Amino acid sequence: MLRVGVIGCGGMGKDHIKRLTNKIQGAEVTAVSDVFEESAKQAAAICGAKVYTDANELINDPDVDAVFIVSPGFAHVESLLTAIKAGKRIFCEKPLCTTAEDCLKVVEAEVASGKHLIQLGFMRRYDKGYMQVKEALTSGEYGEPLILHCTHRNPEVGTNYTTPMAVHDTAIHEIDVLHWLVDDEYESAQVIMPKVTKYSHSELKDPQIMLLRTKKGVCIDVEVFVNCKFGYDINCEVVCEDGAIKMPSPIYPSIRKNAAVSTTIDTDCFVRFKDAYDTEVQDWVDAAAEGAINGPTAWDGYLAAITADALVKAQETGAVEKINAAVEKPEFYK
Repeated sequence: MLRVGVIGCGGMGKDHIKRLTNKIQGAEVTAVSDVFEESAKQAAAICGAKVYTDANELINDPDVDAVFIVSPGFAHVESLLTAIKAGKRIFCEKPLCTTAEDCLKVVEAEVASGKHLIQLGFMRRYDKGYMQVKEALTSGEYGEPLILHCTHRNPEVGTNYTTPMAVHDTAIHEIDVLHWLVDDEYESAQVIMPKVTKYSHSELKDPQIMLLRTKKGVCIDVEVFVNCKFGYDINCEVVCEDGAIKMPSPIYPSIRKNAAVSTTIDTDCFVRFKDAYDTEVQDWVDAAAEGAINGPTAWDGYLAAITADALVKAQETGAVEKINAAVEKPEFYK
């Protein structure tokens, strides 16, 4: 039984505690931590865990085998470095850290430890649709991937959502899953700003078209439209040399009524990717017995950070921005 300590007991933290307690096989939550003690106590009531207000104390608890980090992004780096030093297995919700520099510190610390300890919470790699596309690409039957067409549409966002958040909070998922799909890393980024929807506000340019080019020359366009109004609509098509692979939509019945045919579109990301969240956590727990990490790594978190930085810069300049890692990919992650 993997004894897990959860750091961060907000909404997503509580969701993961419920998941680990009620759905996941082979794990139990033995400790929880939050800077707000009342939040930690509420979370502990779900699973009967010990309560901490200091994440470092939780990490060093001998009754904790593995650490599950769901705290705000700015707090990740300290918890990650402490857990690596303690030799604890780690699941960290995105982002790995809020700066590329801190991400690189974590990468270097993990490499120095000599152990694969960190899995990053990019759940789309565990979505059935994306997995089917990956399987088709890996088969080689359709030749090399050439172009990807993708959309990330949300019904609406609040007035606190600003232009850079279209990268950091929204397209960050595409940044990870798309380079995994084509087994490549990014070379450049550009952002095109179309006419702004009437549903936006002065601090948000919406929609946006984000263009990425990989080192092997694959060109990717991602439409990010966070006030589309009609639903949470995620699409991905890969155009290859010998065919095109389109990710299937979630299966809902086709309804005929009032002289129209309709099919449901999800309106919530946690509904759309509910199964993927469950699958990624179960895989992380199952792989613990072998000391393996099967999902996104700390290096993937670093790549996401430098790519996001380039896209945000491109939002401001309109130019094609280069994406350059400060170091070569360590053999440790190959």
